[in-house]
Amino acid sequence: MKRHVEGKRVAILAANGFEESELKSPKAALIEAGVKVDVVSLEKGEIRGWSNKDWSGTCPVDKLVTEVKAEDYDMLVIPGGMYNPDSLRTNQDALRFTRDFFEQHKPVAAICHAPWVLISAGVVDGRTMTSYPSVKDDLSNAGAKWVDKEVVVDKGLVTSRTPKDLEAFNKKVLEELAEGKHARQVA
Repeated sequence: MKRHVEGKRVAILAANGFEESELKSPKAALIEAGVKVDVVSLEKGEIRGWSNKDWSGTCPVDKLVTEVKAEDYDMLVIPGGMYNPDSLRTNQDALRFTRDFFEQHKPVAAICHAPWVLISAGVVDGRTMTSYPSVKDDLSNAGAKWVDKEVVVDKGLVTSRTPKDLEAFNKKVLEELAEGKHARQVA
C-alpha cells in the first residue's frame, strides 16, 4: 500500500474540540505510509483536542482553510468530536473547501460527528453512510441512508462511527487514497 500513496497529499480539516484520537490516529497512519499531511483549520497556531469527556492536548495548524484549495490535495479527512464539526459546519470557507473535494471527485473521509460538516456542505443526499449514533437522524433527514457498521465506503466517501473503529477507518482511508479520484464522487 505504501508505494501507492507515498508522496500524495492529504488535508485534515479540524478546529478546536476535535476528538484527539480521530485526528492523531489517521494522521499517523498516513505519515507512516509516506503521505504529506496538512492540518487545515480556521485559526493559526494550535487547535485543542478533546478526549475522554475533557479537553486534551493540542495540534499545530499547518494551513488556514482560507489559504488552501482542494486541488492542492488528493484527499480530505475530517475528524469528529462534538465541538470540531459544529465549528466547521458554520464556516463558509470550510464548507467550500469540503464541497470542492466532491466536485473534483476526490476521496473524503469523516468519522464520528464529522458528517455534520458534510450535511452542511450539501453532499450527503443519496449516499450510504455511518456516523456516531446521535448523527443518524441528521444524516437521514439530509437524504443519506444510515447504516450501523464500523466503516462504510460509498463512491470514495469513507465514514466510521467512533474511535473504536479507527483501525478499519484508517485502512479504508489508505485504500481510497490509493484508488484516487472516483468519477461517481460528486457534490
